[in-house]
Amino acid sequence: MAMNDQQSPWGQRKKPSSPEDILAAIIQKIRDTFAGQDEGPGQPPDRKEPEQPQGPFAGTGKIVPIIALILIFQVLYSSFFTIAPGEVGVVLRFGKFDRTTTSGLHFKIPYMEALTKVNVEAVRTEEFGFRTRTPGRQSDFDRKGFDMESLMLTGDKNVINVAWIVQYIVSDPVNFLFKVQNVPQAVRDASEMVTRRIVGNMDFDYVLSNREILAGNARRELQEELDNMESGVKVITLQLQDINPPDQVKPAFNEVNEADQDMKRLVNEAEETYNRVIPKARGSAKQIIEEAHGYAVERVNRAKGETARFTSIVNEYLTAKEVTRRRMYLEAMQDILPNVDQVYVMDKGQQTPLLPFLDLSRKQGKNPAADTTSPAAAK
Repeated sequence: MAMNDQQSPWGQRKKPSSPEDILAAIIQKIRDTFAGQDEGPGQPPDRKEPEQPQGPFAGTGKIVPIIALILIFQVLYSSFFTIAPGEVGVVLRFGKFDRTTTSGLHFKIPYMEALTKVNVEAVRTEEFGFRTRTPGRQSDFDRKGFDMESLMLTGDKNVINVAWIVQYIVSDPVNFLFKVQNVPQAVRDASEMVTRRIVGNMDFDYVLSNREILAGNARRELQEELDNMESGVKVITLQLQDINPPDQVKPAFNEVNEADQDMKRLVNEAEETYNRVIPKARGSAKQIIEEAHGYAVERVNRAKGETARFTSIVNEYLTAKEVTRRRMYLEAMQDILPNVDQVYVMDKGQQTPLLPFLDLSRKQGKNPAADTTSPAAAK
């Protein structure tokens, strides 16, 4: 039979198209090798081969194909890799950076290229002054034994206990892997340096009452330090958790706080009294001043009016004295008579008792004949 007509040990099969098919073929080949099913098709099934001498290399003919198949499978398996979502693959060729890969299935050259996966979406956290025992809604923290991290000296020579956290993500996987040897330790050292410098430049009271401002300044300066190191990380949050005095001085600190609160309360009460009394006094003073101005304007205007009226009367009087005198007399009587209850008419030569004037246009409230001899009744 010609060589082309002989059936190969693998049989007439299709070429494996996936790593799973290759693995199944290798397992089948191993089974056939150990079971003695790799004999040629020209040999009769009942033929017994002569016994071969036993030696240290007697089984080499069976082991070598197995090793070769294992190496082939390992090469094929190591040629493909998968990057999960949120990760970035950094590929090195002969120990030198070659490229980065995103999520999905990728190929690399076996034994020439090495892969390192970096999670760029995971939030990494560094804690200072405490450690989290059990995270969750009711988190449990351990604060003992971390005084070296949290004790700081303020600008006014007071000791303060500051606990804070730093959260960051990887922004540059290449710098994260190769520029800094230990990025978490670099973040801790830089954060502690920045926080101590900022707290050391501020007074004790300012640190207690302005933690948000201090945290924002510390986060900005920490990011600048890490960028100078080319660490490849981005600071998301720097939050000051607890700012308290040491336990040894807490009683004195509480007394100072109580005195400060009393002082602020008295100041607020004084400001409340001031805001209530002073504006009222100012309003009353302004009212009096405005009333005085109004009264002055009224008197001046009235005086000017009286002067103008008197001047006009004088001018009329000088023009027609008798007419003006009679007109003034009649105007005066017109104003006076409506308010007089009894009127008596008298002549120069009258000898009889006084006779009252009977006004028929209105009702008389009193008897006109009563007390006619009284001197007060003569008008």
